[in-house]
Amino acid sequence: MAAALLLSLAVGAHAAVEASQRHDGAIADAVAARAAVVAELDIAGAPRRLRIPGSGGLGDRWAVPVMLKTMTLGGHKVAGEARLVVMGGAAWEHAVPGQRLRATGKLRPAAPGEPEAGLLSASSAPMVLRGPGPWQQGPGGLRRAFTAASARAGGDAAGLLPGMVTGDTSALDPELEAAMKTVGMTHLTAVSGANCSLILGTLLLIARSLRLPRTAAAAASLAGLALFVLMVGPDPSVLRAALMGSIGLASVALGRPGRGLSLLCVAVIGLLLAQPVLATSFGFLLSVLATLGIVVAGRRIMDWVPAAVPRWAAAGVAVPLSAQLFCAPVIVLLQPQFGAYALPANVAVAGLVAPVTLLGTAAAALLPVVPAAAEVLVAAAAVFAGAVAGVARFFAALPGAALPWPEGAFGAATMGIFSATMLAAAWLVLHPVAVVRAVLAAHARVVAVLEGPSRAAARSAARHAVRRGLEHRSGRGTLRVRKPTSGRNHEWLLPRLNGPGPRRRTPPPGVT
Repeated sequence: MAAALLLSLAVGAHAAVEASQRHDGAIADAVAARAAVVAELDIAGAPRRLRIPGSGGLGDRWAVPVMLKTMTLGGHKVAGEARLVVMGGAAWEHAVPGQRLRATGKLRPAAPGEPEAGLLSASSAPMVLRGPGPWQQGPGGLRRAFTAASARAGGDAAGLLPGMVTGDTSALDPELEAAMKTVGMTHLTAVSGANCSLILGTLLLIARSLRLPRTAAAAASLAGLALFVLMVGPDPSVLRAALMGSIGLASVALGRPGRGLSLLCVAVIGLLLAQPVLATSFGFLLSVLATLGIVVAGRRIMDWVPAAVPRWAAAGVAVPLSAQLFCAPVIVLLQPQFGAYALPANVAVAGLVAPVTLLGTAAAALLPVVPAAAEVLVAAAAVFAGAVAGVARFFAALPGAALPWPEGAFGAATMGIFSATMLAAAWLVLHPVAVVRAVLAAHARVVAVLEGPSRAAARSAARHAVRRGLEHRSGRGTLRVRKPTSGRNHEWLLPRLNGPGPRRRTPPPGVT
């Protein structure tokens, strides 16, 4: 309890300081006044294409996460750091994380609940002041090279493969994106915890296969995971998965493997201590809920499946089902609709995600060294990515794929009740013997209540007599005795208490 209170105080203090920096001071005043500024910005993430045209009529618009360093407002230079999102034209497509740019634009407040301090509507093309550092330039070049190599594959894989491997969704087809959103597969279009888990597990398996000691294998796996996170960018879900995997590897290296729920709690605490703004991020919340569902309910659902079903098939159903049930109430808040085919669609692509991730990541690493081998791996990964896109389009085209659902808190509450009902229904279907026993026991209790105390006492006395070896049949005048040795039944006639007496013989007529 003391540790929990200390952690809560630390997170609260950090959040209060960050909130004061966002909402107080010259930068917050400029955002509230919607001032026009000249800003120096550090690019903090990869540009993201916007599908909705802006108010100025620009069809090709990009959103770029940046960190404000200085701004010039009314002839005065103001220094300070604040997280912003730049809305700009096609010139912002080539922004690279780590660059320092100068641009002009107009500040405006961000939407309520957003982690950014404001938005900057750029009115000019960016001017490069400083290029990215060596640790950022290399991963950026890998992402661009992999996107170009994926484009040569053609079809849906050209846009989906970079999204599933490096998180670059700039070339994703809008129709495919809508189809994946309809069937609840949007988590596949960006790098998530599943990708980090696959990379970490594969590296650990390779290291142990090479007979490396446990500590050396853990260190090599962590180094490979760090390079992967550096390549795809520090997305909140990726950071969460990377931190959780690091803690798990540390516990294995120390010979103290821990529980998944404990590791998840440690990962969430660490990330909230580092970035309290993640508490308001829907992406982070969905990532945590999905992992929580897999940890809490995934193993139990696998145990419910009969032993005759292979474990890989049971895991293929249990993992997406548990994640979907825990995430569904939050998804309704973002998208008030019910994906009728979300579970079968995710089960169908469960076996395709691992080849896409592993082959694509290996191809991205080999592109600068062995381009020919990387091209072969990209072609193989494109086949699996095309299959994922085909599954999404197939289920999205079925009737009733997206059903309306209530919005707001009522929609989330009803979806939570629906998820609990579905979990109970799955238990009932997978435990027929236990269900029949429970029904018979409930029937016996109802019969006992309806018969009343007198009949219940009579039945109890009769059962007690049977256990003693005697059974009296009411109204038949017999007493049954069962010998335990032979098992044969012997019956004796007993006099009836209220029965008629022996019939008197009367002489026939004429007899004296």
